[in-house]
Amino acid sequence: MKERRPEALETPDIEFTADVRAREMRFDEVPETEVRFRGQPERASVSGTERENLPEKVRRGVTYRNFSLRLRIATELIETEPDLWEKAKEE
Repeated sequence: MKERRPEALETPDIEFTADVRAREMRFDEVPETEVRFRGQPERASVSGTERENLPEKVRRGVTYRNFSLRLRIATELIETEPDLWEKAKEE
């Protein structure tokens, strides 16, 4: 998997975005997050966040106020066999 900046995939085959805003949030535990891309065919994938008033690494017990977060997860299939769909249709 090639890692690129979140804005690198201009026309992904699959894309998820989520926007979150909160007046106030406190973490009792620091969350462990992970984004994984599995399966076939090969693909180029990216994930990333844009944050306002929220650090990349939050701290336990700290109250964060008036923040926003945008998460983007995108993947682009890499054509490894040019006539893959045509062969599937013939079978």
